[in-house]
Amino acid sequence: MSRSRLRAVLAASAATLALSTTTVLTTPVSASSAALDGLAGTSALRITDEQVKAEVRPAEVAALGRPAAEAEARDRIGLRAVQTGYPQTTRTLRLKALTDSQAKTNAAFDPAQFGRFTDYFSSPEYGDHIALLPTGKVLIFSFEAVEDNPQKEPAPTDVIGKQNAGRAYLWDPAKGTGLDSFTAVPPPVVNMPDGLDEPRPAPFFCAGHSYLPNGMVGVFGGNLGGNGGTGAKLALVFDPWTETWHQEQDMAVGRWYPTAVTGADGRQLIMSGQSELGWGTPTPVIERFPAKGTGVFFDKSKAPDGVALDQWKADAPYRMDYPHLFSLNDGKVYGFGRDADQQFVFDPANETRASLPDRPDGGMRNYGSAVALPNGTSGPDSVLVLGGNRNDPNTYRFSGGQWTKDTPRAFGRTQDDTLVLPNGNLFTVNGAYDIRDYGNGPYNPNADPKYRQTELRDAGGRWTLGPVQRLPRGYHSNAVILPDGRIMITGDELQQIANNPDIKSGLNGTIEIYEPPYLHQGDRPSLRTAPTDPLNYNATFRVNTNTPTQATRAVLVAPITSTHSVDTSQRRLELRITGRAGSQLVLQTPASAKDAPPGFYMLFLLNDAGVPSEAKWVQLNPNA
Repeated sequence: MSRSRLRAVLAASAATLALSTTTVLTTPVSASSAALDGLAGTSALRITDEQVKAEVRPAEVAALGRPAAEAEARDRIGLRAVQTGYPQTTRTLRLKALTDSQAKTNAAFDPAQFGRFTDYFSSPEYGDHIALLPTGKVLIFSFEAVEDNPQKEPAPTDVIGKQNAGRAYLWDPAKGTGLDSFTAVPPPVVNMPDGLDEPRPAPFFCAGHSYLPNGMVGVFGGNLGGNGGTGAKLALVFDPWTETWHQEQDMAVGRWYPTAVTGADGRQLIMSGQSELGWGTPTPVIERFPAKGTGVFFDKSKAPDGVALDQWKADAPYRMDYPHLFSLNDGKVYGFGRDADQQFVFDPANETRASLPDRPDGGMRNYGSAVALPNGTSGPDSVLVLGGNRNDPNTYRFSGGQWTKDTPRAFGRTQDDTLVLPNGNLFTVNGAYDIRDYGNGPYNPNADPKYRQTELRDAGGRWTLGPVQRLPRGYHSNAVILPDGRIMITGDELQQIANNPDIKSGLNGTIEIYEPPYLHQGDRPSLRTAPTDPLNYNATFRVNTNTPTQATRAVLVAPITSTHSVDTSQRRLELRITGRAGSQLVLQTPASAKDAPPGFYMLFLLNDAGVPSEAKWVQLNPNA
């Protein structure tokens, strides 16, 4: 569309808008939007400098110059603001086109080498946040949308009051893919300190989360509402055994986009996030749950209620939100910030912080994946940073206090999710050009086809492109390994509402299932029984198998809880097989909690080809 045509559409749309009583945005007006302000004296279209900065395209700057590129950016923002609908026919046609192209493309991929996508089904929840529970169910949660037009922002980030609300569901894979496989588990009703006195289900979206040693999920922070992202002080715990939420004492500071990690002591550390003052005020305060002096929660029959957090002596001065945090096998927490010069190590023993070498790529990485790499029978001692830069396909390994460039993927992508599979290989799914941008501009759901393609990394570190997923999922996408070895993929509400064949159905989310290659490489070993009582460290235990000669390896895989391409819990460890007797195997647990923080893990048996059994859950507890 030409500049003149675009401005004409904007003018007409703005005039129509002015006849309503809806104010599109209430942020400070920029000079460029003044001409659109006050039409008919009832409405205003306001565009901020930050919006323009995020919208400007480098190619347009190079071709047109900065002023013209900024004008184009303002035009696009304005046009999106006055669009009032998205045709249902477009949603239906888009989904059909994606379904057809997926089938055509994936016909060329041998499942035994590349795996395959199978189920694709509707969900009542977007799944922007996700956690696999030790019951085998999956907790998925996000927000009540304020918009069903994918060309606008669907999240109530800048909304205050009761419309700024959270929601949550459980999906039970054992019940299949129908509506009866989902159960609503709404968060506690709270009255946020926004001055409106309007209770609503806790707006815990854009929080950070990690597991308690008793299998419960701690969720910290959320959206207070307004000012571009304002942090909530919420501290909640979900109990998978009773499927109930529990509210803890508030944090000391609000956090929007924080990261939480479980350390070797079983406590959760919470860092970063925009404070209760709004976007641009990331908090350096480190908080700990439960507070020092309060017992750690190992007993799954006891859920914390009203438990306090406390603050560390040291701080975490991250300029950007959602840093990657990992508890490595020296017992320290390594924090890899999005800015290259913000790499830190934190020592829980004395509450100190030290600097690490700068990441060698320089600059800032957007939301993108990072994983703690397997390290045999020991806990991980190195981390691979992968996504977050659409222009950089390289991966970067931190090990032994130093950075090295590792093997590149096929192309750079942001908003991706990378999993450590039971066989030790890596799998990347999801990704995009930028936040809400799939390669054709912000809030345009049409994607560059490459972002739908998966990648697999073998034991030698070689990456290979694999089959394509149905939807091009980017911002807010997630993926988890299920106990049966399949991968559940969900998230990215913009793509889900852009491809919904019936937007009025209430089922506005979707889930897709991927079967890794190992599920197409012959018979699987069996794991019939495993201990249900907690296991101590450096101890032996027995399991039963119907296929003792096939079981050549045993591994623990930590469950995944992730959001915004951040997952602090992923971990894979080999277990020593110290004895065999008929159908029984004798296995040895990890040496210490530094190798594997206390909590629940999936236990898989593998054959020589790396084909895993279905998993059984075991709990590591230093008090067992």
